[in-house]
Amino acid sequence: MLDNLTTEAHHPESGDLDLLSSHQIVALMNDADALVADAVRTQADSIARAIDVICERLRDSGRLIYVGTGTSGRLGVLDASECPPTFDTHPDQVIGLIAGGPAALTRSAEHAEDQPQQAIDDLASVNLNPRDVVVGITASGQTPYVLSATDAARRQGVFVIGVTCNSQSELQQRCDLCITAVVGPEIVSGSTRLKAGTATKMILNMLTTGAMVRLGKTYGNLMVDLRATNQKLIDRSRRILVQLTGVSATEAEQLLARCAGELKTAVVAQLSGVDPETARSRLRQSDGRLRQALNTPKHG
Repeated sequence: MLDNLTTEAHHPESGDLDLLSSHQIVALMNDADALVADAVRTQADSIARAIDVICERLRDSGRLIYVGTGTSGRLGVLDASECPPTFDTHPDQVIGLIAGGPAALTRSAEHAEDQPQQAIDDLASVNLNPRDVVVGITASGQTPYVLSATDAARRQGVFVIGVTCNSQSELQQRCDLCITAVVGPEIVSGSTRLKAGTATKMILNMLTTGAMVRLGKTYGNLMVDLRATNQKLIDRSRRILVQLTGVSATEAEQLLARCAGELKTAVVAQLSGVDPETARSRLRQSDGRLRQALNTPKHG
């Protein structure tokens, strides 16, 4: 069953891998990794379409739900967990499901990928609904847990996106849109935590970043919707406010305090000369988009 998978094939330059020096291993892996971006680039149209769908579903109160096993599952959970601090999303807006549950994040649970019923149960646990979008992640394109999840999601009318690194996979036949970045054989045959994992991380970065930007979570390239939950992010909020409004660092700190730490509210309040509540109102009218809120008429 694995014989025809590109990710399981023999890498032509790593046959003597165990005889190489550390420097040679690094050079070989670096050369292999250099091919990943090109493989992802071939999927630009599909990734862009996926971003449009995700944006549409999130705007309609739907959720983005990643489903995967092993490395793929961990990457999905990682991407989901980084959305709240980066884009101030609700923790339930982007969800990562991994075969074996939370324990599989730190301890191998490879047997869990062969349990299709568990995928159905896991989706039921998050109350899957037709407004959601499910992204099934499987480097091989044939992991039972992921295929079961995509089948279950489609039966409920959910739009399903696949992410895989093998062409003509089962996954392609069981989703509405498939992103297939063929990265070729791994340096260690079958170890898809390598190039396939790197490609998957790149794709997931694009999906959430692209969707969040389209939803107005940035102003230019500035992270204006971040959640300042530690000193680094508090400092970043202050710097961005100084950059966008021209106030001093001390004034920025005071302004953020008056706006309950809400960076976008502080920017609108300062540049439009309004109180925090009026600034929040303008942001609500503009669907949270800072650029549009700043163009709202004074009486808004």
